[in-house]
Amino acid sequence: MKAIIVSSFGDEEVLKYQETETPTPAAGEVRVKIKAAGVNPVETYIRSGHYTALPALPYTPGNDGSGIVEAVGDGVEHLKKGDRVFVAAALARRNTGTYAEYTVCDADAVRYLPQNLSFSEGAALGTPGLAATYALYSKAKIKPGETVFIHGASGGVGSLAVQLARRTGTFVMGTAGDPEGMTLIEKLGAHRAFNHRSPGYLEAVKQETGEHGPDVIIEMVANINLMKDMELLAKYGRVVIVGNHGTLEFDPRSAMTKDAVVMGMNIGNMPQEDYIANMYTLSAAMETGLHTIIGKELPLCQAEQAHRDVREGKGGKVVLTVE
Repeated sequence: MKAIIVSSFGDEEVLKYQETETPTPAAGEVRVKIKAAGVNPVETYIRSGHYTALPALPYTPGNDGSGIVEAVGDGVEHLKKGDRVFVAAALARRNTGTYAEYTVCDADAVRYLPQNLSFSEGAALGTPGLAATYALYSKAKIKPGETVFIHGASGGVGSLAVQLARRTGTFVMGTAGDPEGMTLIEKLGAHRAFNHRSPGYLEAVKQETGEHGPDVIIEMVANINLMKDMELLAKYGRVVIVGNHGTLEFDPRSAMTKDAVVMGMNIGNMPQEDYIANMYTLSAAMETGLHTIIGKELPLCQAEQAHRDVREGKGGKVVLTVE
């Protein structure tokens, strides 16, 4: 089969499109013929060698994908050959990589892909969807009637968080960096959208809550926004840090005065019971209209360009397609 192989860590040029052996599923595993593979920022960090946990070389990148079940190992009962599925293998015990014509991973990481979603949409779901469900349900434990504010709501994780939070019965607000992003957030179900580049937008957010402030803030860029979040947050509120790109000076009194909880998260630490529950949540949400936003599609052989686009922040969610 054809796949992307990384034999040394480095720049995008280390992503090589070449022939390799087709993997065989063991007991409890599934082989999927990949139709599309999602490209996530974490995969660019790993490829560069700048990540806390690095795979053994050589390896094939990719945790997310979609396609058709081609074979199942012993003991797999919920899937069969020919099933249309998505793959979310970030926590799989074995994952041969989705930047390939075929991938093998744990059966728990594979779920049905509804007919109303394309393969590209399914491929864009895994890591962002797990991050969104982990932040909202496992960490923040959002409740109907609460106010949820999502910083960076037009991105891959944020756009899914908007839809999931709205389905839970919360009042949802989110930010984007331009009018197009604000329009997208509102189309996805947010009650209010704000431009985080506009002066005074945080005061406008607080006014929307009657000076109460959001009960929950989902934060994508903590080094820039965390202290602002603490000013905005409601008493007894929760902040979940999904993303961060640097350091900051933090005043603990900002949390003490509000009895606030600030939580970090990493889906690699997700307990198995949360992983299974969140996979079911995503599957159910997809059946009732949850969808992903695709910015750009490229053929598998252009994985180098896909990583460059992700690093440069171009084109929104990038997906590799496989013929």
